[in-house]
Amino acid sequence: MDSTRGTGRVVGLLLLAHLAVGLVTPFVLIDRVRGEAGLLANAAGSPGLFRTAALLLVAGSAMAVAAAAAGAPVFRRHGESTAAALLALAVAAFSLQVVDTGALMSILALSQEYARPDAVKGDLHQPLAVVIVAGRRWVHYSYLLVAVGWILLLDTALFRFRLVPRALAALGAGACLLQLAGVSVPGLLGTTPVMVMAMPLAPAYLGLAGWLMIKGFADR
Repeated sequence: MDSTRGTGRVVGLLLLAHLAVGLVTPFVLIDRVRGEAGLLANAAGSPGLFRTAALLLVAGSAMAVAAAAAGAPVFRRHGESTAAALLALAVAAFSLQVVDTGALMSILALSQEYARPDAVKGDLHQPLAVVIVAGRRWVHYSYLLVAVGWILLLDTALFRFRLVPRALAALGAGACLLQLAGVSVPGLLGTTPVMVMAMPLAPAYLGLAGWLMIKGFADR
């Protein structure tokens, strides 16, 4: 049906926005601010760039909620529980991203306070910095776990219901599992993430978004 394909195209556009706005651009901006000295040292020197990245993180996470809501009528025809789970995970990821963004803004505030010429650079600054950065680490990796889990559930649903070519959905699911095993789970366990294991996720997600924008959901 044309409505099913049209819904798929809308979802594809929202997935592209999710990738570009929430999963790529803000991390590029944050890495640019971080430099070699770290966010606490450099955030005060680029507050506009830092705030832009934080805003994009929230806006991009909202795109996943919009995609889950837009695709719900199609997913609901195949499985009510799947549609509900996709929406619930997207909302959970959005909520965690809001908390993560609050932690980022705390890092910016502390960086700006420490950069003031009249700031008291005493023994309190370093313990406070450790608390803020450590708190942000747990929230950040929790967000990644839920957000990538959402993409994995989406790929699994698309594979199961044959709404896109199964090879495309399987490729995306495999990329999600690599990211979870190499980045999200190690980050939560306090070990060093293997960032290279996250690299296949972006092209796989882009391929899915591109397919949906052109072809939409298959009529099932």
